[in-house]
Amino acid sequence: MSSRMPSTDPFRPTSEGAAWLASAGTYPRSAAAHWAERPAAPVVLPCGIVFDVVSAPAIFGRRMLDRLWGEGPGSGPVAEHRGRMLLFTATGTARRLPALLDWEEWGGRASAAPPLLCHGPGDAVTVPPISPAAPSPGTLGRPESRWLVAPDTRHPWLPGPDVVLWAAVRAARTTASAAVRISIFPPTGQDAKVYDVSRRR
Repeated sequence: MSSRMPSTDPFRPTSEGAAWLASAGTYPRSAAAHWAERPAAPVVLPCGIVFDVVSAPAIFGRRMLDRLWGEGPGSGPVAEHRGRMLLFTATGTARRLPALLDWEEWGGRASAAPPLLCHGPGDAVTVPPISPAAPSPGTLGRPESRWLVAPDTRHPWLPGPDVVLWAAVRAARTTASAAVRISIFPPTGQDAKVYDVSRRR
């Protein structure tokens, strides 16, 4: 269960969440020192030690996240980076998930099933800043890297390959159905959705 206090910004990692992220690197103290000096700077962390990452196109990733929170067990930390959603998963997911997707004939689902990139041992991902900088006056759009579900504990629950597969298959079905009815694009208001992290395992 999450220990996040109601007043905490859900889009910024807590100090415990930052410590968990730093533990993924070879030199956790260096990562902590980097964030202390430059809290608004993103940082590159290795996968396969503390977490794996499944990367999906942003819109499809949002549909996966909706399935996880609306019908499933919730998620671990989730970020967006340069138009893709990064779902932090249990180690081993990057090795197992591709085989499960092949079994589901994922490539045969056409546009409803975009490629999912699996990052595990030997890979690295860019994670958003611990404390994002305030937007400059007159700038439009959102930052290229941001948290959707920020880490808030040293031991977050992370979904495994079976849970990710479940969410991906349901998101693909939803996308295909929405494309037939009207549009695959979510309403504008979904951009500001806050997931109830108190439901985390």
